[in-house]
Formats: sequence, C-alpha cells, structure tokens
Amino acid sequence: MKLADSAAKPGVRLVRVADDRDGQRVDNFLAGQLKGVPRSLVYRLLRTGQVRVNGRRAKPDTRLAAGDEVRIPPVRVSAAETGVPPMPLARRIAQATIFEDRDFLVLDKPAGIASHGGSGVSFGAIELLRAARPGENLELVHRLDRDTSGVLVIARRRAALTALQARIREGSVTKQYLALLCGRPARARFEVNVPLRKSVLQGGERMVRVDDAGKPALTVFRIREAYAAAALAEVTLYTGRTHQIRVHAAHAGHPLAGDDKYGSRDCNRRLRECGLQRLFLHAARFEFDLGERAYAFSAPLPDDLREVLARLS
Repeated sequence: MKLADSAAKPGVRLVRVADDRDGQRVDNFLAGQLKGVPRSLVYRLLRTGQVRVNGRRAKPDTRLAAGDEVRIPPVRVSAAETGVPPMPLARRIAQATIFEDRDFLVLDKPAGIASHGGSGVSFGAIELLRAARPGENLELVHRLDRDTSGVLVIARRRAALTALQARIREGSVTKQYLALLCGRPARARFEVNVPLRKSVLQGGERMVRVDDAGKPALTVFRIREAYAAAALAEVTLYTGRTHQIRVHAAHAGHPLAGDDKYGSRDCNRRLRECGLQRLFLHAARFEFDLGERAYAFSAPLPDDLREVLARLS
C-alpha cells in the first residue's frame, strides 16, 4: 500500500480503515494489526500518542470510520513479552462455552479472569479463547470486570459484532446481574439515575465517581432475598458505564459485598467470615434481538457465591 505521508518515519505504517471496520474501536483495530503484541503495549502506544487517526492523537475508545488513516508506529516485542497463553487455562476458558452458532460464542466467564489482556494482565478471556481456537475470527462484543463472573458474548463474524454493538449503543440490549448489597434497602425496588465520570489515576487504575459533568447512567435494583445485614439484588443496566453497578450501589448507600474499591470495609470483613473471597457480582442474563431472531443467554450463580448465600440464610 502506498503511504500517504511521505514524511513518515521508517517503519511507520499508515493504514486506511476498510469499510468492514467502520465503527470499530481503535484499540481493537490495533490488536488486529499488531498480531502477537500484548494488549498492555497497545495501550502504551495509545497513551503516549504514538497512534494517530487522521493526524490526531487517539484514545483507546476512539471509534474509526471507513476511510480513516491510522498511523501505526514500528513495534518490537521480545519473545518474553509476547508470550504464549497457558494452554490449561485456554482449555478451561473454551470449556466455559455455553452457546455457539455461526455469529456468536458465549462464555460463562469465571471470576478472576479479565475480559482481555492489558494493564498488567498478560492474557484475558479473548486471548485465551483465541489460543484454544486458532484460526477463528473472535472479537469481544462487550466487557466484564476481572472480578465479575457470568455471561460474556464474543462475535465470530464482523457483521455480527457491529450489529450487536449498535444494539448496545441504542440501549436495546437487556443486561441483568445478581449482586449482594451491604445492608437492607428500605424498598424492594429502587433506581439510581446519576451521571458517572471516569478518570485514570497516575498508576493506571481506573476510578469512577458520580459527577454532573459525567455521562448519563441508569441502574435499577430489585431485591430478591433479604438477609440480616445484606440483600441479594437483581440489577438491570440501562447504560453500560465502567463500574456502573458498583458506583451506583455505593451511591445508594448499599455498596456491593466484596468491593475493595468502592465498598465498605466493615461489611467486607463480616462477609469474609461467611466465605466471600471476591466481589459478589455475576452477569446472569444477556438478551437482544437481531433481525427476526431473539437471543437470550443466562449463566447460573457460581458455587462459591451460592455457598455465601447459604451461610447467610
């Protein structure tokens, strides 16, 4: 391909975005262009301004349009940096598949495994799945936090990815979670409708707070079971902001059990005595329509969280 910028440095590539990549996030585009490069390095290139779209610095969530020109710097990665996903873990992820057709593959993601690599994580679910199923075109449709278990949807075709992500942006997808709240809410149903703003601390840690200058966010909580000092809630997301459930629950005065970032230290200490070793948040259902077909994926509450509830009863 002829470079459009004659002043480009040696090794720099200027790649024009194809029609079938219209709307793709630039971090995912780079992951496809830089095969074998760890996700952490992709984000470092973006953070340091080495990646540009039409001459402008790009952020990880910058969305590309067909015809855009992406500047990709030369990348040298040692064998140690590239690494190979551990096959036992890759097979474990592959065995967590709960649905598969020509368009989608759905995992019941275990807690403790990130959705993708980056920020100190060498391999996430998508990298492990690609290692277990080499040669397949697999792309994350959405993300779950590392400590959140449950339904994670992966696209097997580019057309399916863009169609479902469009439904997500429209708010036409139902996402329901199960969460254990600290304390006992006064109402069986309540909603939190306050904007959220994301920031990144110096060390790269993401923090989210309620802020009028943030993006709109709506979460609805329905109590399914009340205990002495906690309540199991079915949580429905109407927007998909980073850490939305965790921050909205804390804002409502009932932080999530096991949340060491936004939660209650005293509540977490008490629930550790009941066997809780992680964030009590599980992606239980994911539903959407595409064309004339309706999809509904569900994953049962994992055994470790069921045991906590049994001890609370």
